[in-house]
Amino acid sequence: MIATSYRYIVRRAGVRSGHAIIEGTRIGVHDVVAMIRSGTTVDEVVASLQGLSRAQVYESLAYYEDHQAELEPLIAAQISRLDA
Repeated sequence: MIATSYRYIVRRAGVRSGHAIIEGTRIGVHDVVAMIRSGTTVDEVVASLQGLSRAQVYESLAYYEDHQAELEPLIAAQISRLDA
């Protein structure tokens, strides 16, 4: 079953092209997942993206698991920018 409600994840028209973000920020779920995929630890993500909690990072990962097809192209683009 795919979750339909998340405590920290929202979509806002006009913010990050309407993609899923962490509420109260402009940080995209795909940004967080790309960092993790690139070898950044959860604690490093929290330290790097100041203001995020571990719970928000883990919920971003959970959201990704439920919405992989939607997020994969965004993550791939983000990783290519991180590697550049």
